[in-house]
Amino acid sequence: MATVKDKERKPLHLAKLHVHKGDTVLVLAGKDRGKRGKVLSTMPRDNKVIVEGVNMVKKHVRAGAGMQAGIIDKTMPLHVSNVMVVCTECGQPTRIAHERVPMGSDQKMRTRRVCKRCGKPIEEHTRD
Repeated sequence: MATVKDKERKPLHLAKLHVHKGDTVLVLAGKDRGKRGKVLSTMPRDNKVIVEGVNMVKKHVRAGAGMQAGIIDKTMPLHVSNVMVVCTECGQPTRIAHERVPMGSDQKMRTRRVCKRCGKPIEEHTRD
């Protein structure tokens, strides 16, 4: 029998987010509403993102192999609907539009993300 958590997960081919790793986002809801931060990682199948310095919790850790016991600060995931991408050009929180343009040496049609406010493309960040 499948658990409730397994039912909530999207199939991998349907898992797409408007937020990418490296984007600066504004938190819209929750205890950290109004804060801005950089997306450290995305979890497309669960519709969650981890934002730097947002949604911090205290975790009590037990001493283990080479680790010291104590209380650590840990960043927990936020639901993707609670964050909004900040445009790299105008610096304002915005929704995302997709535009098909010829790109690359082969001039193949590819999509790029565009700011709905200023209409300029949102810079893609290099993957670390």
